[in-house]
Amino acid sequence: MSGLEGEISLNPTTKIENIVATVILDQTLDLNLIESRVPNVTYQPDQFPGLILRLERPKTTALIFKSGKMVVTGAKSTSELIEAVKRIIKLLRKHGIKITSKPRIQIQNIVASGDINAMVNLERAAYLLEDSMYEPEQFPGLIHRMRSPRVVLLIFSSGKMVITGAKEEREVEEAVRKIAQKLLELKCLFPRRG
Repeated sequence: MSGLEGEISLNPTTKIENIVATVILDQTLDLNLIESRVPNVTYQPDQFPGLILRLERPKTTALIFKSGKMVVTGAKSTSELIEAVKRIIKLLRKHGIKITSKPRIQIQNIVASGDINAMVNLERAAYLLEDSMYEPEQFPGLIHRMRSPRVVLLIFSSGKMVITGAKEEREVEEAVRKIAQKLLELKCLFPRRG
């Protein structure tokens, strides 16, 4: 182990920024009826086919469609997502909207931020790391497509990163841990100053 590796103790961190999920109710919904009964919703079918419902807690937005499908965004954890869906269903029922089926939730994308807590030599990383793209004239970060878990990481020289494409929270932590270890092995990391 070289002196460089010895100076770096890996302590990567992650934070979920947004979960995008599809919620399926096996029934059609009357969006005009929902708009007339539920306060603080937006429905302008000439501009957008879905009804927009915003919750304050947890701070999420639901796009509700006639087909019974919803897209829920804004949750910062899976438990927050489930809580939001429960509140939406409860709110609809409270205002006389019949919900006959149990909602099925499918996470489509988790967007998270991460930090390796070390500086990254992006030139070296781009050269040594498979499935990577780095064009600093176009974008200041290295784009790495990880195969397992199947996510995309945008890695910056500061060691900070954005992770997209995860379907489960644990995939975010696993991806950041794996890339930090790989960058350390490839000698692409160096300590932050100050």
